[in-house]
Amino acid sequence: MPVRHAQKELIRHRLSREQGTLKKNQGLRVALLYPSPYPLAMSSLGYQTIYRIINLYTPHTAERAFLPDGRWEGPLLTYESLSPVGNMDLIAFSLAYELEAPGLIRCLELCGLAPLAQQRQSGEPPVILGGPITVANPLPFAPFVDAMVLGEAEGVVGSLLECVANYPERNRLLSHLAEIPGVYVPLLHQDRLPPPAPPVLADSGPLPAFSPIITPDSAFPSMHLVEAERGCSRSCTFCIMRRSAGAGMRLVSDDQILRTIPAHASRVGLVGAAVTDHPRLLPLVETIVESGREIGLSSLRADRITSDLVRLLGRGGNRTLTTALDGASRRLRQELCKGVEADEVIQAARLARDHGMSRLKLYVMVGVPGEQGSDIEELIGLLREIGQIIPLVASINPFVAKANTPLKDAAFAGIRTIDRRLRYLRKALEPEVTVKAISGRWGWVEYALAQGGMEMAPAMLEAAAEGGGFAAWSRAIARHAPRFMRWVAG
Repeated sequence: MPVRHAQKELIRHRLSREQGTLKKNQGLRVALLYPSPYPLAMSSLGYQTIYRIINLYTPHTAERAFLPDGRWEGPLLTYESLSPVGNMDLIAFSLAYELEAPGLIRCLELCGLAPLAQQRQSGEPPVILGGPITVANPLPFAPFVDAMVLGEAEGVVGSLLECVANYPERNRLLSHLAEIPGVYVPLLHQDRLPPPAPPVLADSGPLPAFSPIITPDSAFPSMHLVEAERGCSRSCTFCIMRRSAGAGMRLVSDDQILRTIPAHASRVGLVGAAVTDHPRLLPLVETIVESGREIGLSSLRADRITSDLVRLLGRGGNRTLTTALDGASRRLRQELCKGVEADEVIQAARLARDHGMSRLKLYVMVGVPGEQGSDIEELIGLLREIGQIIPLVASINPFVAKANTPLKDAAFAGIRTIDRRLRYLRKALEPEVTVKAISGRWGWVEYALAQGGMEMAPAMLEAAAEGGGFAAWSRAIARHAPRFMRWVAG
């Protein structure tokens, strides 16, 4: 079968398995482009929410497109109409994570567009970017786009689309976009970021956020996603969602959440930065489980895990209990304002075992500022103890300082330091504990992108052109942002 025909057949096959697809042909045609493959994109609540808002609450049309799973020939196509993305009126990216940069560049190339905004021709569709990356450090991605929505896009998407509809000439469009609160126009603002968009209430207008489309091909198969709250009430110093950001924690009521769940949904995922802090979580979970549906929660804090909650999660189909330790020792967790004690995690492991779950998954960071060998030894002791209670998967990631957090200026621990600690942890824990880790090399690339400025754009272009491997990134960063090279040998 010819490659292009196979590509269209894959799209048709995926569409045939979706429930809730929105099709429309009115106003502007907006391509919502996700720079990772379809399964990841369809598990993004923010991406699906903007798709729903444009199609249901504006006089315009949104169609979806994704980074191809593998080989692709010809122009990138939208799913709803199989139209070339480059022929749409507007291209809007949702970017969640720094290391999705090569996907963004690849998508632009497949659309027939020059990756850098200044190299594009008049008459080509404007490119706008939003998503979680804009809450952290959007500057490395600024040269690729005409505008960005900083922060929560739901409150400004209507105004943004009206600007695009009313001002087809590029310079006039950019000047009017720059007047919208929370919209950053790199050509005009340069590296001076405006304040983010005003936070929206989680129960106003088209909110709460929820996924209109349910598909078995998502990373969360056949799951309806809905936010239970927005923001966070906690003060973790490493997190961009901490309570001092935005408008704090905004709750969604039980009724509002339940009204979003379609009759055909067999699985429900409650999403938010601090779902277990919702004061009505237990009765809400019980209602969903009693309806015969499976249930999933996006964030479980160990100090909020109770026997009743774990029992309901088990009844709702969960076989893995997931929580986060973050700092390796009690001292580090106190410095990070994490507020989780070792006995709380041990108790969570016992509850998971007692309610028939098959394993505990625990997130940990290494390379936290001030971390010492004694902290790693304390971590090993705790993980061994948990591993004797229930099979344990330790997901260990390098600490990467993010902008707009109290630790924004913290240095990276160094590739060698991170990898040495990971090797030590594996040797001390495996096979009793399963260790899954991101290497120090990719932590360093993420750090450079999280801390860099616009000079990172040519580094991204070069790394992507050379295949996107670590060696390509190392050469590109050395050429364009050499200040980050001191952590390669650290």
